[in-house]
Amino acid sequence: MSGAFLHTVFDILAWLTAAAAVWWLSRQDLRFPAQSFVMPYVAALVFGAGLGAYLFGSSNLWLSGQSGIARSVEGALAGGIVAIELYKWSAGITVRTGARFALPLALGIALGRLGCYFAGLDDFTYGTPTTLPFGHDFGDGILRHPVQLYESAAMALFALLYVLAVVNRNAFVITNGFYLVLVYYGAQRFLWEFLKPYGTLIGPFTLFHLLSLSILLYAAIMLATGPKARPLHERAVA
Repeated sequence: MSGAFLHTVFDILAWLTAAAAVWWLSRQDLRFPAQSFVMPYVAALVFGAGLGAYLFGSSNLWLSGQSGIARSVEGALAGGIVAIELYKWSAGITVRTGARFALPLALGIALGRLGCYFAGLDDFTYGTPTTLPFGHDFGDGILRHPVQLYESAAMALFALLYVLAVVNRNAFVITNGFYLVLVYYGAQRFLWEFLKPYGTLIGPFTLFHLLSLSILLYAAIMLATGPKARPLHERAVA
């Protein structure tokens, strides 16, 4: 099987698993905000995510001295956040609407990164050369950090911890899950970027270093300014 075909297979699996996570959460008697399922909200999310994916993915490619068009999951995440915040501001929506997306996001990235791993060199998501015994040869005879697997494992761990929190009815984690997954994602992605052969933008930092910090900072501010989580039987999850 070709790398491109396997990448597509895992992309589909990522979307299906994310949808299954949304369904599973709906069976847990959690009252998430209805605003995150209305059509204008979904349209803004899809538009922003698509624009961000290609804008940041292609920009990173060019900064790394390569031509072409590329997509980025982190770019999609950033674009989606900006689009939703603008939509909520224009529509006068003040409730926090991201809580239901924490688990789907973590699982989607965990599976999607497996597709990036199997795509090999063409995907340009591989790591820098390494002498570690678990280095992987993507086809050019050089052992590299399989950073796709690092990120996949990290996000799978978050998903597991989040599921345990839901099962144990941890109100803080459920209410703030989206911002917690953003903090976690931004931090781990920032670390893995040091193991990628991308062109730098400021000092030793790549475009995705700066994007990771931006996502982490946004989530930290939202956590710091959010309402205190109360027991789930007292309020709807926001």
